Amino acid sequence: LCMTHSFQMQTFRTTLRFMRFWAKRRGVYSNVIGFLGGINWALLVARICQLYPNASPSMLISRFFKVYSKWKWPNPVMLCHIEEGSLGLLVWDPRRNFRDRGHHMPIITPAYPSMNSSYNVSISTRHVMVQEFTRASDICQAIDERKADWDALFEPYPFFESYRNYLKI
Repeated sequence: LCMTHSFQMQTFRTTLRFMRFWAKRRGVYSNVIGFLGGINWALLVARICQLYPNASPSMLISRFFKVYSKWKWPNPVMLCHIEEGSLGLLVWDPRRNFRDRGHHMPIITPAYPSMNSSYNVSISTRHVMVQEFTRASDICQAIDERKADWDALFEPYPFFESYRNYLKI
């Protein structure tokens, strides 16, 4: 049991390192400007690890992009069911809390009180991330077919070619 757990933990860590590096290269790693930060990436990777407990990191990466490119947002990503605690603290619940209804890409923390860890995500930043997930999913498919290699995933986002006008602060 311990060997399996440590193997799964190492698989999780390897996959998470890959995803963080990928997100930074593609310009979608920043909680402050409406993308996803460290905890968000960790929760998304953990969910994929739950869904595919015996998969290798390369398989998890491919599944990550496939699953989240087709995810029906704003359905939340959750590692477990939300528990009502005895302390009476507010937990994420769009049926009861008006503010929670406006979240575009909810990624719910597993510990009480469960909250949306990605409340900064807007419709436009979610759209950009889903586009990036789709692009990466297509590249993973090409890798499987031996028509591309892993380096293709890490091409930096061509910001200055994509935007003629921008504001530098």
